[in-house]
Amino acid sequence: MHEHVAPAVYYFEVHLLYASLLCLAAWALTALWKGAATAKYWIWVATSLNFLVPLGGFFNDFGASRIPWATQLAGLDAVGIGISRNLPLGALLSALWVAGALLMGARLLMRLAQGRRARPAGGRRSGADCGRNALTHRVALGIAHGVPVRLCASGEGPSVDGVLRPHISLPPGIERLLSERELDAVLLHEVTHARRRDNLIGLVHEVAQCLLWFHPLVWLAGSRLAVFRELSCDDPVIAGARGADLVTAMAKLADPGYSRLLRPGAATFFSQRLARLRSAPPRAGGAADLVLLLVYAAALVACVLGTIAHTPGCFKVWI
Repeated sequence: MHEHVAPAVYYFEVHLLYASLLCLAAWALTALWKGAATAKYWIWVATSLNFLVPLGGFFNDFGASRIPWATQLAGLDAVGIGISRNLPLGALLSALWVAGALLMGARLLMRLAQGRRARPAGGRRSGADCGRNALTHRVALGIAHGVPVRLCASGEGPSVDGVLRPHISLPPGIERLLSERELDAVLLHEVTHARRRDNLIGLVHEVAQCLLWFHPLVWLAGSRLAVFRELSCDDPVIAGARGADLVTAMAKLADPGYSRLLRPGAATFFSQRLARLRSAPPRAGGAADLVLLLVYAAALVACVLGTIAHTPGCFKVWI
């Protein structure tokens, strides 16, 4: 049995080792490096995908023989062999992993089902439906900056719903609460989420959390992904000179008198966002961003090469 189980266990260990090193590198770069939030967001997207997709495995047999320092990591190979030779222990660990994955998967499915039940009320918002209010300026024929807009059920705040075909959901009465400029700032933020398919990216990471529920760095990646997802969506607002308007819109949506319009978790990172929204517009394509991405790309390539180098022929039969 160990001829088949041990290589898979060993590769899984090496993959998690280098994915963890890349996650720590991403944390250091995004925490210490001065750069745009958008660049840092895509760094965490790549880090999340690297946990879920073992890139080194696609090039293992092709590249391992070309790396002179390719060798197995002492200690990790022994773990895989030990587990494969102790079937009760292997069965126990497998049962624990499956149980955790099933619980996490059920939790995710329940949350998705709740989201489907809270569907927007009244369908798309047309120009005629909007009447003479602020929505007619930015939500003509149910479209805002090229993204569909719908009315959501009462009690929900501005958000992006849908995974493959995202749309913006607005609460009834928001045009009476926000000015035209404030509503435009809110829409700019939400449109960025929709165009980038942030819901799909977030769902992919949650699948990774279901499979790797035991790994603390996967949860760290999820939290940093959420932080920079929001901060990066503020960049177009700042660039459009709408930062102050979004600040006042957030304040109105957070007002206790209109707490029904504040989506749970919308005030997360509030102070950090306020500081950025009041700052000068970000420089597009700055040298700091380019260097940041290049350094991260170098770390990603190094981790992929490390996985290849330390898993030479691991899917071949071990004797």
